[in-house]
Amino acid sequence: MPLFLLSRLPSLFEVLYKMSFKMAQISLVSRHREVYEPCDDSFALVDALLADRNNLLEHHPTLCMEVGCGSGYIITSLALMLGQKAAGVHYIATDVNPHAVRVTNETLEAHGVHAELLATDIASGLEMRLAGLVDVMVVNPPYVPTPQDEVGREGIASAWAGGENGRRVIDKILPIADNLLSDKGWLYMVMLTANNPSEICLQMREKGYAARIVIQRSTEEESLHVIKFWREFNTQSRSKEMMTANKTVPARVMQESLVSQFPKSDIFSHGS
Repeated sequence: MPLFLLSRLPSLFEVLYKMSFKMAQISLVSRHREVYEPCDDSFALVDALLADRNNLLEHHPTLCMEVGCGSGYIITSLALMLGQKAAGVHYIATDVNPHAVRVTNETLEAHGVHAELLATDIASGLEMRLAGLVDVMVVNPPYVPTPQDEVGREGIASAWAGGENGRRVIDKILPIADNLLSDKGWLYMVMLTANNPSEICLQMREKGYAARIVIQRSTEEESLHVIKFWREFNTQSRSKEMMTANKTVPARVMQESLVSQFPKSDIFSHGS
């Protein structure tokens, strides 16, 4: 090993050690044969949240929610990365699969964090209680294009079956998210290119939301995007994010990233 790398080993180990406590540990994630285990899409969403962590801390959320919690890897990671610097945050997670709710509870307990858990379809039964209160919502939805009759099946199939174009569940979640999100609410959602993200962003634009790609990642099987939505009138939040984004991602790279994946249009806010 080159000497200059040896000299940096302590600091590298220190960074890796600190980072390991800002996300759930795979070895502590509970498992069940009928529950979706953390995979590339889960890792992409957690990486997006970690990349946006400074913005999340400055956002001062009081209520964070995950729709479709699965193994609990994502909601646990969010609670860990916000940690004591965001004291007083309440976490809620839902899943239509009751096995997932139990597994998520085990994952949370293994990491010493807590969330309110409910076995329900998206947010059924919570619409009135949470309307306009959710500051951060994270969703890794069933996005795989499948026959329509596979959507809503019990067990692990509910984690991926998305119907035509993989949009059946996504299109149900978006209006619910619009109802639950607070005025300063942020939505982070995983999508495939096959889901037509540009069309989704245009629909959200019509509801008053701006959007940006936080993470995009290609695997052998799919092209993933983690897209963040927020109400466009929240100019103060936008200006803060613009400063952070400009420090961490060159504007040229951000622009090329968006243009390379979606048709040229003005439906995205590039500065956020």
